[in-house]
Amino acid sequence: MTSLPRRLLIANRGEIACRIIRTAKRLGIETVAVHSDTDQHSRHVRLADRAERIGPAAARQSYLDIEAVIAAAKRSGADAVHPGYGFLSENAAFADACEAAGLLFVGPPASAIRAMGSKSEAKRLLEDAGVPLTPGYHGERQDADTLLAEADRIGYPIVIKASAGGGGKGIRRVDRPEDFVSALASCQREASSSFGDPKVLIERYITKPRHIEIQVFADRHGHVVHLGERDCSIQRRHQKVLEEAPAPGMTAARRAAMGEAAVNAAKRVGYVGAGTVEFIVEPDGTFYLMEMNTRLQVEHPVTEMITGLDLVEWQLRIAAGETLPLEQHEISLSGHAIEVRLYAEDPERGFLPSPGRLLRWQPPKTDDLRVDTGVESGDEISPHYDAMIAKLIVHGATRELALSKMAGALRETFIAGPRNNLQFLSRLVATRSLRDADLDTHLIEREHDPLFAHSARTHPLVWLAALATLLVDEFPKEHSPWTMPDGFRLVGQTRRRLTLECRDERCATLIEYHSRGWRITLDNPSALTLELRACPAEDGRLALWVDGASYYAHGHLHDRTAYVLIDGLQAAVRIVDPRESTDSGDAPSGGLRSPMPGRVVAVHVQAGDRVKRGAALLALEAMKMEHVLTAPADGVIEHVHVSEGVQVAEAVALVDFKSD
Repeated sequence: MTSLPRRLLIANRGEIACRIIRTAKRLGIETVAVHSDTDQHSRHVRLADRAERIGPAAARQSYLDIEAVIAAAKRSGADAVHPGYGFLSENAAFADACEAAGLLFVGPPASAIRAMGSKSEAKRLLEDAGVPLTPGYHGERQDADTLLAEADRIGYPIVIKASAGGGGKGIRRVDRPEDFVSALASCQREASSSFGDPKVLIERYITKPRHIEIQVFADRHGHVVHLGERDCSIQRRHQKVLEEAPAPGMTAARRAAMGEAAVNAAKRVGYVGAGTVEFIVEPDGTFYLMEMNTRLQVEHPVTEMITGLDLVEWQLRIAAGETLPLEQHEISLSGHAIEVRLYAEDPERGFLPSPGRLLRWQPPKTDDLRVDTGVESGDEISPHYDAMIAKLIVHGATRELALSKMAGALRETFIAGPRNNLQFLSRLVATRSLRDADLDTHLIEREHDPLFAHSARTHPLVWLAALATLLVDEFPKEHSPWTMPDGFRLVGQTRRRLTLECRDERCATLIEYHSRGWRITLDNPSALTLELRACPAEDGRLALWVDGASYYAHGHLHDRTAYVLIDGLQAAVRIVDPRESTDSGDAPSGGLRSPMPGRVVAVHVQAGDRVKRGAALLALEAMKMEHVLTAPADGVIEHVHVSEGVQVAEAVALVDFKSD
């Protein structure tokens, strides 16, 4: 007779910790959250029954510290540990440590993690099981000369991958032999930082691949099933942006073949629990094993939506020794599900992370939308961890209906605070390639113009929503004749001038107060006069009337910036103080500044060096990713302000550069 754990420690943070806590509580399991110093007030800590501190903000001193996590489990009286995904989830030493401490590890045995934890070892092992592999080099020799020779043998373009990697980290595409050595060094640094192992493998780069993965589950009694596939082809920086299930165009025969290969892979290593076998698929349908992730995936909700199953519950029951709840023939797929990842990042600057306080975040309240999140309004998006705000998931009877629901959800989601990819995602679900299911991992590059193009001018509704946010905020808290916001004066009505700024655009405005609202004149690009009324709506939004037409808008005012959402348009509009100079001045000439907070992990130049445009100058690590900063033109390095290991804030001067 098996029984579920009594008290479960979740060795993770963010949305996955919240997700596990919800399922565990539904099953009557007490929950224990762990947290670093910067996470002590986080949402997963607030949701859990108990919380344990495990160290400072840096992941290596907290969420990656095996001894600290085990000690927290012992202090809390936990009898089981769920690793979530990321951090220690695919760490065999952690699985061993849990077993040695008498803790049930909710995941595969350490032997399976070791077998699949090294991409190189896994490929050699699975080749014997008849699983098709991408042509490449998976050997032990890791010196640069050997790897360069293997790359020449395979033929360019090639891709370098961290052998212990995952989550899109430790991956570099190389198109020319002369770029190989620097790409290898960068990949090895990121692999060491993220996974503690610099070992890499090299594979042929498939030029128009789809990324399709199979969800597998295995119990301790030798039973293995798959739960269908997910298409995860939409990626940026080798990390997934949008996932859907089932994969568009998937035939029953191909699903059966890929499912069989995935099940064989799991059986070959004696797998237990949830796992994901990832494949690269060529346009003709030929598929190759890419890797097996020995954990639950970020995108698991789309599988839950089309199967009607709770995969975390399956994990807990299988870890407790129960048999699989269903046999293969009992698993069916219904409808279509789509997930997008909402990140605090700036798509306009190469998807650079954008940490900061989440002043307000409000997804639409609808039964058609599932929101998995680890943050609430007022929480901090930390530079120390992944920049995810939330996952938005929808389900529809057809793919077309699911896409329509996702477009509507994105249109009504409001975020005030850090730069984010919300508008980018809205444009993404509207692209012809995605609508037509013309999918491959280069879709974002192929659809660059519609994804990154902006209208020449900010829409007048955005300026008006920003003004309404300010003017309604100025409404008196107590009503009296002397505080009415109608602008009454003995010598006539009030006239007020303000300048608004959105991105690099400015708009001069004239506000004329009257008893029923305001007459607004916008001078951008030419004078436009409109009647505006606004008041708070019952649901927290603003009700606006513009020349008699009604709109609802979200608005949040913070530090003279109005964050607004109106008619699907979202923007941050700064209200310029009239005493500010409108002349921004010239930017410092020749200065390379930090585009985000981070740690300097490599400096490739010194004062006096002559460099070519595009040459790597230094590398920053932020939010678990390495970002290489390059020379903007041919020129000379005049001064280097930083050294390796230094932590820098955003906009800090890094290098003085003189262009030719």
